[in-house]
Amino acid sequence: MPTRYDGVARTLHWAIVMLIVAQFLLGWTMPDIHRNTTPDGLIAWHLTVGATIVVAMALRVLWRVTHRPPPPPDDLPVPLSVLSRATHLLLYAALVAVPVLGWINASSRGWKVALPGGVGLPALSASGSSFGHSMGDVHSLLAWVLLVLIGLHVAAALFHRFVLRDRTMQRMLPWPAAADDARVGRRANDAGRG
Repeated sequence: MPTRYDGVARTLHWAIVMLIVAQFLLGWTMPDIHRNTTPDGLIAWHLTVGATIVVAMALRVLWRVTHRPPPPPDDLPVPLSVLSRATHLLLYAALVAVPVLGWINASSRGWKVALPGGVGLPALSASGSSFGHSMGDVHSLLAWVLLVLIGLHVAAALFHRFVLRDRTMQRMLPWPAAADDARVGRRANDAGRG
């Protein structure tokens, strides 16, 4: 039985990581959005990256539902296993909800949401919709929740790697596990000589 996620799952994971990093950088550096703001420059990029995240997450969820992940380590304590499942579920939910809420808000402003190359997506709310406008505030709040969940996810991966010293983190690394084992072995040998 494989111990690592398959190549498609790993590719989608790391593509979404890069998109999320780009999206947070855009979100923090783009101008504030007001009633008469136009979707130009960084705001247009924010919309496009958000649309790309929606598609990437749809593919990720579809792949996850149709392809069984490798089993977690057998020796993982039950509370950590439950916490891991709950965090992953919340992370998936936030990764879908945050860009969809942004899309609803953009639609209420009459803005076009499009994928790279200009492939337009349908509006999710009517232009001028008060519900759509209010979703902008929820989008902003949930973006902070998403950031906290990402921090917990990264902290958990590092906890597995350096405290529990199990192979959980290696299951999703983009390079082969054997290469990672060799790197860790070299570091241990170098530390022993020093």
